[in-house]
Amino acid sequence: MNRRWVALVFLCSVMMVSAIAARQAAQPQAKPGGGWTLPPEADTTKNPLTVDAKLLATGKAIFKDKCQKCHGASGKGDGPDADPDAQEDMDLTRADRAAKNSEGVMFYKVFNGRKKPKMPAQKDELTKDQIWSVVAYAQTLRKPAK
Repeated sequence: MNRRWVALVFLCSVMMVSAIAARQAAQPQAKPGGGWTLPPEADTTKNPLTVDAKLLATGKAIFKDKCQKCHGASGKGDGPDADPDAQEDMDLTRADRAAKNSEGVMFYKVFNGRKKPKMPAQKDELTKDQIWSVVAYAQTLRKPAK
């Protein structure tokens, strides 16, 4: 009887630890050092929408309304509400940052935001399709790599 009890307790413990580990693995992970909450698949997530003139026009209009006050009209991070200490991070035109910011990473940065430097989360303000349109537009602001 005592062995059965020990086995039952052991089995329950293993199941609890497995369940906790699975739950933690399923939660979005913060990108080290940046304060961003990005799921593991962020780098490989692709825009599900067809990028065309209409989508870019939608993205530009949303950018003007939601993003321009910090990122600036041309995306250089020089908007009137920009954080002067983080202008380099806010500059969307830098080609050298494109490799670090795939369209999926950009989507989740807009979707989840971060506290510092401040980037308001848009998941409650915009639909996913609207965020994808902003991402598509923001990618047009990048300078070509040299």
